[in-house]
Amino acid sequence: MSDAPPAARPALVPCGLRLQWDEAVTAYDFGPGHPMDPIRLALTMRLVEAFGLTEAPGVTVAAAAPAGDSTLRLVHEQAYIDAVRHTADYWRDPAEHDTARGLGTEDNPAFPGMHTASALIAGQSVAAAEAVWPPAGAPHDRAHPAHAVNFAGGLHHAMPGHASGFCVYNDAALAIARLLELGAERVAYVDVDVHHGDGVQRAFWNDPRVLTLSLHEHPATLFPHTGWVSETGGPDAPGSAVNLPLPPGTGDAGWLRAFHATVPELLTAFRPQVLVTQHGADTHAEDPLAHFAVSLDAQRALATALHDLAHRCAGGRWVALGGGGYAVVEVVPRIWTHLTAIAAGRPIDPAADTPAEWRAEVYRRTRLPAPYRMTDGRHPVPWTDFAHGGYDPADRLDQAILATRRTTFPHHGLLP
Repeated sequence: MSDAPPAARPALVPCGLRLQWDEAVTAYDFGPGHPMDPIRLALTMRLVEAFGLTEAPGVTVAAAAPAGDSTLRLVHEQAYIDAVRHTADYWRDPAEHDTARGLGTEDNPAFPGMHTASALIAGQSVAAAEAVWPPAGAPHDRAHPAHAVNFAGGLHHAMPGHASGFCVYNDAALAIARLLELGAERVAYVDVDVHHGDGVQRAFWNDPRVLTLSLHEHPATLFPHTGWVSETGGPDAPGSAVNLPLPPGTGDAGWLRAFHATVPELLTAFRPQVLVTQHGADTHAEDPLAHFAVSLDAQRALATALHDLAHRCAGGRWVALGGGGYAVVEVVPRIWTHLTAIAAGRPIDPAADTPAEWRAEVYRRTRLPAPYRMTDGRHPVPWTDFAHGGYDPADRLDQAILATRRTTFPHHGLLP
């Protein structure tokens, strides 16, 4: 495949989209009271359907089989996979839970079908990777650049040998590993979840073929307490890990400013053949587990920017995943529906009302009122150009941006 960046995407040209969905992913359920409520997935899919996106031209909805052991071993240890199965089989018996591997803990309680549900989510992300970079001989429609979405995925904290942060199998890392197995030589991963994408960084820490970029709340104030600016990759891959930790309270303008001051230049320099992105919705001001003040409208703007970067820098090959997000009615379904619509090349007007049938379904299932519009009513201000005189040395956010640029940009032949 050519290394040359493709021409910019024509405005509003529908893109080919593979939407990975199986209702059984909602079996990934840690139980009552756990923040990772699978209702957020079901409500997202119902909103996607209510907007007619599943019937739109160029959109294919498909379900993949659970990832098998040989696929899971691209990232995870067999002993860990066996421990997940064992914990699932004896989920009622705490004595049988491998808490040393993060199973049966407060963050990752045991539940029946834990292995199957986790492997199913992983299977959807691996299939998404294959949709944009098909195995040799597989049929593929090349009429439009291929995008794929698995909003049930983005479980970026899982490590090779243990569960972490509500994540059992690291589907994001597995998708990237599958792309490498299929012959991709450069894959970029951009993680805009409020939490550091530690598991994906760990999986490719010393692999120069993968560039991991994570924008997240500062590790001094939020789990997993990693993602410092100084974390830049292993000895064989200096500069392959990029971390931009932002201060608590970061809002729309600062979040967008930080992204645009770092990500586009790095992606342009790295020239990825595929872009994989993680869209955790927990940056939102209403999320109960973090401390950012970002709106749905800024989240939508960033999804749009990543879509454009996929076309500009990666030939349109884009795998978009979900992630965190614990305002399960107010925020998650709307932003991941926007993400799906953007990937389909059919963006939804933020001023649009949410469909009445969806609001009724939300109330029926949760007894909570649903949002009435696809916007928070915010208009994120345009960012100033950091690289050309926009730096404020007294601003904590600008200090963070400059630290990341100084630490990582020279590895990519860029001026900080």
